[in-house]
Amino acid sequence: MSTVSEVSPEEWEVWREYFRGGRELTAALDRRLQDDAGISHPEYLVMLSLWEAPHHRLRTGELADGLAWEKSRVSHQVTRMQTRGFVERHECTTDARGVWVALTPQGSRTLLRAMRDHTDAIRAWFFDIATEE
Repeated sequence: MSTVSEVSPEEWEVWREYFRGGRELTAALDRRLQDDAGISHPEYLVMLSLWEAPHHRLRTGELADGLAWEKSRVSHQVTRMQTRGFVERHECTTDARGVWVALTPQGSRTLLRAMRDHTDAIRAWFFDIATEE
């Protein structure tokens, strides 16, 4: 009789295939974004988060929470994106420790160019092949 903590070899194989498939899908989406729009998947996720936010801006902590990233990862990513002209930082007038990250017009244009193809790829590589089972 199996206990709750035991996982069968078949179940481990299903888990490994699921995990591998997720990594491969993420890598394929990243390559497509690079080829189509010249941006990485993390850049796309940051710009999309900002696009969906009020006034196209978020506090660093809010961005980290929404992406489920560490604040240090957000900070490094934002620095790289700021260098490329996709985002800008602004001091928070109500909190001296706070920083706003805002999408620039160039970031908005880049995101909008990438959205259609990225959405098409997600549809073709995930939703169109997913079944109820």
